[in-house]
Amino acid sequence: MKAIVTVVGKDQVGIIAGVCNRLAEHNINVLDISQTVMQGDFTMRMVDLSRCDAAFDELSRSIKDYGEGRELSIRIQREDIFDAMHKL
Repeated sequence: MKAIVTVVGKDQVGIIAGVCNRLAEHNINVLDISQTVMQGDFTMRMVDLSRCDAAFDELSRSIKDYGEGRELSIRIQREDIFDAMHKL
């Protein structure tokens, strides 16, 4: 299964490294990164969950908690749900 990780917050050193390290802790492969800094805000998307060793809810909570500690909003959505929401 693939998913989209969205990171939004003020640009700061180490965002990509920190998020990727947290994902790697759960055996998640990053397939693609698209990142943009718009008006001082950082955004990023990505990932493949096929070998993830955590339940989706646990993973979601883990990266959300990490983001809150860095003043970032980090969300993960299954790719099919993300795509459906953006087709409307």
